[in-house]
Amino acid sequence: MATILLIIIYVCYIGLGVPDSLLGTAWPAIYEELRLPVSYVSLVSMLISGGTVISSLFSARMVAKLGTAKVTAISTSLTAAALLGFSCSHNFWWLCLCAIPLGIGGGAIDTALNNYVALHYNAMQMSFLHCFYGIGVSLSPYLMSLALSENMDWRKGYRTVFFIQMSIAILTIISLPLWKKIRTSKTEEEKTVRVLPFAEMMRNRRIAASCGVFVGISALESTCLIWGSTFLVESKGLSAETAAKMITFYFVGMAIGRFLSGLLTVRFSSWQIIGAGMGTILMAVLLLLFPAGYITAVAGLFLIGLGNGPMFPNMTYLTPQLFGEESSQSVIGIQMAFSYISIMLTPILFGVLAQNIGTWCFAPFLSVMFVIMAGMTMLVKRIR
Repeated sequence: MATILLIIIYVCYIGLGVPDSLLGTAWPAIYEELRLPVSYVSLVSMLISGGTVISSLFSARMVAKLGTAKVTAISTSLTAAALLGFSCSHNFWWLCLCAIPLGIGGGAIDTALNNYVALHYNAMQMSFLHCFYGIGVSLSPYLMSLALSENMDWRKGYRTVFFIQMSIAILTIISLPLWKKIRTSKTEEEKTVRVLPFAEMMRNRRIAASCGVFVGISALESTCLIWGSTFLVESKGLSAETAAKMITFYFVGMAIGRFLSGLLTVRFSSWQIIGAGMGTILMAVLLLLFPAGYITAVAGLFLIGLGNGPMFPNMTYLTPQLFGEESSQSVIGIQMAFSYISIMLTPILFGVLAQNIGTWCFAPFLSVMFVIMAGMTMLVKRIR
């Protein structure tokens, strides 16, 4: 029965990933049809991220009141409704309005399910959970590309993804009795959730350091995601088409890293896997700093994905062990919030640097983010 529930959670995590790469794929068609400045995508993206940060911070209260199962069902339904809203949008302000529930729903799903898997399953299953997120992220651009190939109908792409998300939402609603069977009672689940005030968590040096780890992890991920192709074009001389193909090695590296992490948990601890991941990232950064051709740069991006991929699931899995099961939902909530703030702001920060200095600072910037992540990780291990 627990295995069936785990499969449902994996499907929910596919649903979490589906909307994340949709806006960027559809935006060229959206801004052209609605006659918007191309830069307006940043505002929509920030509203999504802002909603995610807010729901992450309030996740412990929501889970304490409703339970993980209901939070997952409600949040998945909310993201489905937001996707339907996007498919019906005919102006920029409607897009902004729909972005808010999309972010709120995504943040609630992410924090609730991460904590549930960390508490009730093992490190292998946590790593595989994040592999399924990768499936969702990869699926939606493909579906949108099919829609755009037919008269640039981006709304059809959003409607297609809405039907997928709505199916997942229905699955979460149908599965509500299953959650109750696995947990002896709803009251018991609520007792395991201790809501910690934000200020109290920030005064805890170990919790603050763990948030720094997630800032570093997400900074590496989002910078490579948003700026990797531009770096290959402007600093390594590739065409835009070739760079778009080469950046897929980064995503392949991340997927392989998380898959291998799941397998390696049989023999190695999460801390050992994290150490191996940091060693791999260090090697990647050195490759990127080395003044060589694009093949070396692509290899570096692949290794960043390979090393950084296991960091997020393993750090999340360790949270209940580091801070206690009762407090883990609150701690994971604030960790996710800092992660999403990093995802929202880091690419903007690098964009300012790239505009004023040049994209050659891509590797030094990643080096700084790696130092932050590695330093905070060592603090988490040392502080008791």
